[in-house]
Amino acid sequence: MVRTVPYGSWPSPITAADVAAGGHPVESGRFVGDGVYWSEMRPAEGGRSAIRTGPAEDPTDVLPAPWNARTRVHEYGGGAWTVAADGTVVFVEFSDQRVYALGGPFGSSRSPRPLTPRPDVASGIRYGDLHVHGNKVWCVRETHGKRIVRDICVVPLDGSGRADPSRITAVVGGSDFIAFPRLSPNGSRIAWIAWDHPQMPWDGTELRCGTLDADGRCTDWRTVAGGVEESILQPEWVSDDELFFLSDRSGFWNLHRSNAFEGSATAVATVERDTGGPLWRLGAHWYSLLDNGKCLTVDTFGTDTLSVRDVDTGESDTFDLGDISVLELVDTVGDKALLRCGGARTPTGLRILDLTSRELSDVRMSAEQLPDTAYLPAAQQITFNGPNRDVHTVVYPPTNPDFAGPDGELPPYVAFVHGGPTAHVVPAINLVYAYFTSRGIGIVDVNYGGSTGYGREYRNRLRGQWGVVDVEDTIAAVRGLVDAGLADPARLAIEGGSAGGWTVLSALTGSDVFACGASYYGVAELERFAAETHDFESRYLDGLIGPLPQAVELYRTRAPVNNVHKLSCPVLLLQGLSDPIVPPSQAERFRDAMVRKGIPHAYLAYPGEAHGLRKLANQISSREAELSFYGQVLGFETPGIPPLKLWVPPEV
Repeated sequence: MVRTVPYGSWPSPITAADVAAGGHPVESGRFVGDGVYWSEMRPAEGGRSAIRTGPAEDPTDVLPAPWNARTRVHEYGGGAWTVAADGTVVFVEFSDQRVYALGGPFGSSRSPRPLTPRPDVASGIRYGDLHVHGNKVWCVRETHGKRIVRDICVVPLDGSGRADPSRITAVVGGSDFIAFPRLSPNGSRIAWIAWDHPQMPWDGTELRCGTLDADGRCTDWRTVAGGVEESILQPEWVSDDELFFLSDRSGFWNLHRSNAFEGSATAVATVERDTGGPLWRLGAHWYSLLDNGKCLTVDTFGTDTLSVRDVDTGESDTFDLGDISVLELVDTVGDKALLRCGGARTPTGLRILDLTSRELSDVRMSAEQLPDTAYLPAAQQITFNGPNRDVHTVVYPPTNPDFAGPDGELPPYVAFVHGGPTAHVVPAINLVYAYFTSRGIGIVDVNYGGSTGYGREYRNRLRGQWGVVDVEDTIAAVRGLVDAGLADPARLAIEGGSAGGWTVLSALTGSDVFACGASYYGVAELERFAAETHDFESRYLDGLIGPLPQAVELYRTRAPVNNVHKLSCPVLLLQGLSDPIVPPSQAERFRDAMVRKGIPHAYLAYPGEAHGLRKLANQISSREAELSFYGQVLGFETPGIPPLKLWVPPEV
């Protein structure tokens, strides 16, 4: 029998512990011999990234604990491990950022051996985007000193570079940022992507190609494609002279081909879908060249699709993968593709697609088990009308087969705002969302202007408008729900992390639409943020707000911490104390301003956590605190949830 219980107070079988303990997000993978190796984040092991293999129900660690395969290049990492043809596992250890090797002809024990020297400053030299060619590891190197220098380097697999740094070859540098080092088939040429401050890789990059001398260095190179208004991604050699790459010169990232030194580029196909995305992490792939001369591509407009494209005619054949809406191309071999994928009813995880039979088989899911599907919300893609523009969203309504809300009562809704802000959300099973929706709290996930997945024009809507367009679009989404009679206008909340946290704080200090908000490691102030954040994003604000010092007044007027005098609702702040991207000072300045204004709030600080909560206990406490916070402010009971203590101004 369905019982009538106020929205937000529905008893749910999905606990915060289930959400945290049941999850181990699969991060990457590759084919190794007849099997698959993959990396997954282990919350129960302090958030380490483990490399594993074997049957999904009983996997084994290829890389034993406590080793942690995770790189800090650009702080977001990527390409932290690879496997050589002989089975040697090469990886970056998170604690010291050195490159290590496990197994292979140079190592007889099960203990990893370092390939790079110990830097003078802890984690002062970092490596990412690892690739093994022969007996050498090619990678991006990031050296921290008085200034940060990045280059492509080659590390010997025999370990000789550990004691003799001169054995590590500096191949090429010459720009602030480097990605996608690619060696030609005969090993005589190299291609890579480069960009400089204040560009971000989705703004404009250059494809560079050069010839290697006898010492393996590239002293002569040229720019083949790209510029400040053209984003180039993922170069791949098809011969010693010809390259494929992705370019958004048409308004969407499309596949192109070019002679490496003539510089003439032609589109394989021009379609209004993105084959490409924001390069937050190194090592990303959006296409793969197949043995039959065709190309496997992930194409995006709102949701992802997988296609085989004929590179001569541009024609494509799209796979029917059911409800799968998010796809990451991880590896290919022969007629098999390794995908990280999921959908609104399909769990996210690592799967093998047989390109001939078109059958999918599971390798490893990102959650041990899922709740009964009756407790999982049905994702609905809804486009709302914003200020003279469309706003794309995914709506997850309250869902619990055992309970219904009282007649005449509308449910509370939380607007989730993704980070980046250059990022993208799609319909997918999300246990965090189910944690709320199964209790009678609706979720709307907003792809505000500036999000990827809809072409360059949509992405560029946020140029100079951060704190304006993102806020307006999120408000348009929740007002659309209210106008449709789906949400209680008095019980709207907003939640986001990092750049999403900025939108939370901007919306709360710039409007009266929301009754409360939760900011996970959100940006609150701009001038000091630009000086304190890490190098990769240190000039990001040039495009989002404007360059300094010319735009200093905009920095001050847009910063939420300077607008707390207009804040009238409670706020929950959650912050990792070791966060190098959004330092704790951001949350603490906002907290102090709320104390001065007398705004009820809570500030939860997590020692040892960086940009995102990876530890099991912290994942549990943060979600329970968030639910308790919503219950206290929005007016519903939260049975079984530890109460969050809010700071309230002392009585006069």
